Amino acid sequence: MSDPRTIDPYQILKIAQNDDGTITRLYKFPESPAAPDHHPTHVSSGAPIVLSKDIILDQSKSTWFRVYIPRSALDNNLRLPVVIYFHGGGFILCSAAYTLPHNYVFNLAAEIPAIVVSVNYRLAPEHRLPAAYEDAMDALYCIRTSEDDWLRNHADLSNCFLMGESAGGSIAYHTGLRAATEAQSLRPIRIRGLILHQPFFGGVQRCGSELRLVNDAILPPCVTDLLWELALPLGADRDHEYSNPTVDGGSKALKIIKSLEWKVMVTGWDGDPLYDRQIELGKLLEKMGIKVEHHFGVGGCHGIEMVDSSKAKLLNLAIQNFMCS
Repeated sequence: MSDPRTIDPYQILKIAQNDDGTITRLYKFPESPAAPDHHPTHVSSGAPIVLSKDIILDQSKSTWFRVYIPRSALDNNLRLPVVIYFHGGGFILCSAAYTLPHNYVFNLAAEIPAIVVSVNYRLAPEHRLPAAYEDAMDALYCIRTSEDDWLRNHADLSNCFLMGESAGGSIAYHTGLRAATEAQSLRPIRIRGLILHQPFFGGVQRCGSELRLVNDAILPPCVTDLLWELALPLGADRDHEYSNPTVDGGSKALKIIKSLEWKVMVTGWDGDPLYDRQIELGKLLEKMGIKVEHHFGVGGCHGIEMVDSSKAKLLNLAIQNFMCS
């Protein structure tokens, strides 16, 4: 077993710290373009079953979102539920255009089926939290009033879910806290629940799974420590309410979530150092009287559904059942 003190989190994340507090991202993730073309009378056998387009959210902030719609909704004039999705990347990496989240969301839209809006939010440390939460709320208000034909004609805004993976799960959670307090002004959007897929949370005190998986190859605790250091407001530690949901910063909003009868799905794998924190989050929500569905597995690692299509398909089936329950 390697000594965790020898693990270089900068090397694992492939980043370099700059003197001005920004970072240089040393690895260029593969990207996939949107595919908006739709020709219902001349569809070839190889045409995509899901179409996508990019919509500017706030040009001054360089934020945007990618809308995914099953082609069947356009061909048959269907209205579908809406999933507002937030990608992972530890708050500092990735985008909605990167190939792994793009492919996952493509399949999610096809298999539920649903319209999925994947939000490209600002990244830390250049834009520390709560910037990502603000971008997420901007996306909700933009969707609410959008004149885009896919959203206007095919999105069932009365049946919306917030979903995120890893850091995106944390963003979905905190966006949910904010959206609950603004539920009336968000109408006709009605959020029905949160889907928190391997959500990324932390705390000053190590949890059992962090101690057990201190040498994890994907997300060892020294890496999560650095991610929080780069993402949280300057001077905050990992017991800040953005990181640690067990502090009471969100208790008022959780009571509103209960009153709105939202439901929450929390997922995880026991091979993820964040596993115990995800279990703890589910217990906290249940203690608040919120309906929680737990989907925890054995043997998987953090982010496995991004690279294992069979596990992604099982997750999407669980999400479909959750949304329909």
